Amino acid sequence: MVTTPQPSANSLTVSKDARRDLVGWDPNDDTVWDPRIAWRTLWVTTFNLVLAFIIWYLPGALVPTLGTLTGWTLTDSQSYWLLAMPGLTGGALRLVWMTLPPIIGTRKMLTLSSLLMLIPFVGWTWVVTLPEQPAYGLLIALALAAGLGGGVFSGYMPSTSYFFPKAKQGTALGLQAGIGNFGVSVVQFIVPWAIGFSLFGIAGQVSVSDNVEKTVWLHNPGIIFIPFAIVGVILAWTMLKSVPMKVNLRQQFDIFSNKHTWFMTMQYVLTFGIFSGLAGTFGMLLKVQFGPEYLTWVFLGAFVGSLVRMTWGPLCDRFGGGIWTFVAGIGMAASAGVVLYGQLTAGDEGPSLAIFMTGMLLIFFFAGIGNASTFKQMPMIFPARQAGGVIGWTAAIAAFGPFIFSMVFNFFSRTTVFAFIIVYALACAAMSWHFYARPGAEAKS
Repeated sequence: MVTTPQPSANSLTVSKDARRDLVGWDPNDDTVWDPRIAWRTLWVTTFNLVLAFIIWYLPGALVPTLGTLTGWTLTDSQSYWLLAMPGLTGGALRLVWMTLPPIIGTRKMLTLSSLLMLIPFVGWTWVVTLPEQPAYGLLIALALAAGLGGGVFSGYMPSTSYFFPKAKQGTALGLQAGIGNFGVSVVQFIVPWAIGFSLFGIAGQVSVSDNVEKTVWLHNPGIIFIPFAIVGVILAWTMLKSVPMKVNLRQQFDIFSNKHTWFMTMQYVLTFGIFSGLAGTFGMLLKVQFGPEYLTWVFLGAFVGSLVRMTWGPLCDRFGGGIWTFVAGIGMAASAGVVLYGQLTAGDEGPSLAIFMTGMLLIFFFAGIGNASTFKQMPMIFPARQAGGVIGWTAAIAAFGPFIFSMVFNFFSRTTVFAFIIVYALACAAMSWHFYARPGAEAKS
């Protein structure tokens, strides 16, 4: 998506008739740019982005327990399919949401997105209370609906880029994406805790694991998160403004004639694609290989990756994104090698939990670096009218990560999957060094 701001009049006005449009907004003009508006937009959007990641990964946090409920029967294959659906719609809807900021504006887009996300929040809160498993198609539909939380990212991030000058975009987008990604670890941490006690006297569900019965309250996470989602709608409508944009349909698609669009797509698939894919399947990997008692640790992967992404933005602003993307590729290859080593040397008792967790957390760590660095690179590599579209496009393709990883773990061995990660990461590292990081690189960034 390519957008062109309206010409600056060296003055900033808020048009009430145009429903809070910022006329004459130019973040690169210090006489016009208002940092208060920019940072308020960032924090309101980030709050809603956290909620978006929460609903995107809520099915993944609930599914490992659903199959243990009395009256419910989910096979491992069915569980992986449910885990895959949010990734499928998340990626597809990002292709839609990347076009929305210049068409309907930041304020309307955030409000509409927040309202729509209430549907899967309420749906998942209701369906887990049913005493018998509903039609599998209903679970698939709700899993698909949860993908909306992944889709909105490609509208939120380009929209935020309209509000900050280039010199601050690495920090601003790093903060927004990093804090937003915390939604994954928040839901993975809250769910195991929240399902363990009664809330408001509502009856729980009976879970049977290893012939041991216990009561769980799988509706509690929804009850906890829904009020925050309502607050997100109110904040979006009352506190946000929009930047009027002129959209040229032909220009929106000229990003695809630039080879760097495709190179950066490959880089972001490496970083966020693997981050999102492994975050979505981490719970099932732990449950299948080591037992359900280890699900309480599943939040650590997304927590590490999100924390690194949030804190690495300033380093990318200082040293450039290209070199850090190169470091991320090498680091992810080495980390996947640790996991692969654990799989190949597994004895009769199975792989080592310590080796597996070490390798996985290192993958998330280096993926976090790469997620921050690629978002620094794109505004530097592409002109302003293209950068937002490239950000939206690369984010859309990488969002298929949960779908892809759910499928490959369903049909391929873990050894094969992590071996492929090593090869792909090294290929991306070589590409990053040649085009973006080495002295005299074609697109030094």
